[in-house]
Amino acid sequence: MSHISKPAHRVRSIILATGLASATFATGIASAEPVTVVSWGGSYGAAQDAALFNDASKNSGIDIIRESGASMSKTCLQVESGSVTWDLVVTGSGGSASAAEKGCLEKIDYSVVDVSDFIPGMYTDYCVGTDVFATVMAWNTDKYGQPGSAGAPKTWADFWDVKKFPGTRAYRANNVDGALEPALMADGVPPEKVYEVLSTKEGKMRAINKIRELKPHIAVFWGSGAQQAQLMKDAEVDMITGWNGRFDNAKKDGAKVGYTFNQAMYDFDCMAMPKGAPNKATAMKFLAEISKPEYQANLPFHITYGPTNKKAYEMTTASKELIESLPSHPNNVPMMLPIDLAWYAKHRTEALEMYMELMSE
Repeated sequence: MSHISKPAHRVRSIILATGLASATFATGIASAEPVTVVSWGGSYGAAQDAALFNDASKNSGIDIIRESGASMSKTCLQVESGSVTWDLVVTGSGGSASAAEKGCLEKIDYSVVDVSDFIPGMYTDYCVGTDVFATVMAWNTDKYGQPGSAGAPKTWADFWDVKKFPGTRAYRANNVDGALEPALMADGVPPEKVYEVLSTKEGKMRAINKIRELKPHIAVFWGSGAQQAQLMKDAEVDMITGWNGRFDNAKKDGAKVGYTFNQAMYDFDCMAMPKGAPNKATAMKFLAEISKPEYQANLPFHITYGPTNKKAYEMTTASKELIESLPSHPNNVPMMLPIDLAWYAKHRTEALEMYMELMSE
């Protein structure tokens, strides 16, 4: 048995030990309609299935229908059309903040979902954090060297420096989350001033123009985490933005990829509920189940994202090396820029319109 399956087995044992306590709960909802849970594909979706969804469904007695293609835009379209079919949708924190501002999401019932042991800031009125991740700069280590080596890139200014680091780039397509902040840092804005600058139209345009400057060197605009991983496995680009866990899993699959947490964006994924979700009450119970530490403790074995429930760190049997590689580790957090959800709630729509104009040029 591998080192991955052993901790998962131990955590499942903890859950099963509470079987008597959960049996009544499971029986009470066994006749409910299945909850439709929508996430993304690739290694992230597989990690959530393995660490959270499958065991939570089995142990709670709540049947789920798993779909991919999670999107807050699609969520809002369902709500606006009055034909909501999704119950829980995985989203980035910025996307949920913007969707909540538009009235697309149900408020989370925190009398059902227990977040008393959560890391501060890892939940809002409209979404519950499922993992802590980072948007990082990554690169081909055969071309630029291992992270921390003398010749390796270290800042977003390096990402933009095509003379010092010649080669192709990949950048986010059709989504502004985590796209404008690197551009401003590359343009010399200190991390602590980024959202202040982005709060003006001029600041947004400054970021857009900085990306426009790099555009001739952007060989691919990526649209998903699975595509990020594949681009690096195929050595199709030399430097890329994306999510740390996707690159770690790509490396396990043989990709020559490294990244740095320096100037990365510190963020969290969360579960949101569309306004008018058809199985609201049962979905809220399932959300409460996957928020428990015994499930979250398994997550780092499948993808290097940190749990949002602090008790999961006490429960996990992950190695010291693995824990220290997580974005949520105290050594890594100070290196990063925390995502400003208030900015996303207020400015994301305008910023996205400006970014889409750049995409269409």
